[in-house]
Amino acid sequence: MATTSDIRNGLCIRYNNDIYKIVEFLHVKPGKGPAFVRTKLKSVTNGKVVDNTFPAGRKIDDVRVETHKFQYLYADGNTYHFMNTVDYDQITLQKEVLDAPDLLKEGEVVTVIINSEDSMPLSVEMPISVILEVTHTEPGVKGNTATNATKPATVETGARVNVPLFINEGDKVKIGTEKGNYLERIKE
Repeated sequence: MATTSDIRNGLCIRYNNDIYKIVEFLHVKPGKGPAFVRTKLKSVTNGKVVDNTFPAGRKIDDVRVETHKFQYLYADGNTYHFMNTVDYDQITLQKEVLDAPDLLKEGEVVTVIINSEDSMPLSVEMPISVILEVTHTEPGVKGNTATNATKPATVETGARVNVPLFINEGDKVKIGTEKGNYLERIKE
């Protein structure tokens, strides 16, 4: 058993007969009244996100987890196939478990969080950013670097991302996986 002082991003807890991963949290100590912890929880079974407030010092039931590196192999509809990079065991996960499935490129290495008690995969942690090639966008115009204007672009995984006006088809761009936003153009 843990308490609210142990809450951190990525912690998995049992709450309302389900397992949730803490996406974000905020410890609040108001001037009047007791302290509390405001959290955003994501269900690892169905992907539903809920907001919850815990009173300070409350006991929470944390779930013991292990992390393993897995390589993304391919997708088959809503089923995604991964291979353990150590013992080459393969697992399949549903699309709802993944945070950003449209940014997964074949061969990408991700961290899979597995429940220690029953060896069930709980969630997948993507790298902070991925480098993808732009496959479709309107032609870029030279000199459009001063403004923050953007245009839609499709990358090699099929995801749609807003990119600056100077990006062309064939350019490689770095995309943040947390929000799915453009970070920078990669020059080779």
